[in-house]
Amino acid sequence: MIELLAVLSASAAVGIRIALPVLFFGLLQGQQLWSEVPVLSNISSSFLLGILTSWSVIELTASKKLMGQRILQIVEILFSPVMGAIMGLAVVAATQAPTWLIGITGGLFALVLQLVQLGWFFRLRGLPLWFVFIQDALCIALVLFAFGAPTPGGLIALLLLWFAIYSGKLWYDWYREKKS
Repeated sequence: MIELLAVLSASAAVGIRIALPVLFFGLLQGQQLWSEVPVLSNISSSFLLGILTSWSVIELTASKKLMGQRILQIVEILFSPVMGAIMGLAVVAATQAPTWLIGITGGLFALVLQLVQLGWFFRLRGLPLWFVFIQDALCIALVLFAFGAPTPGGLIALLLLWFAIYSGKLWYDWYREKKS
């Protein structure tokens, strides 16, 4: 159960931002960087470090402007399921669950969180700056929790899932009001 909470925490971090949690995860590994991560271990560490650092800077700066949020959302919708699956597999050391199930769970969870962000982006016509700063802090906190304290990290991820479900209900009610 602890492994599942760690997977949810890491996938939730990727569901908020893509490169920042993966970069942070690699830096937490010390000298090993991404050597234990499926798919990423096949890529040169220095190349991956450069790409992830560049994209993290872009994520942190572009997310503060409306046009930057739009561009980031397109890229993040496309890559969040893949990176969510990779991060889910990266945090699970030895578990009884099949790896394909962990990958699917992590990828879908990251995609759901990205879709909720997209929905709020269009509903609010852009995410407020204070919310973007909370996203950045929560992203880093979830990566830390995935390794140091998976139970609180998983509970935060489950709260984010509850928020996603609640948001869907709000949007459905809003849609029904507009239709009538």
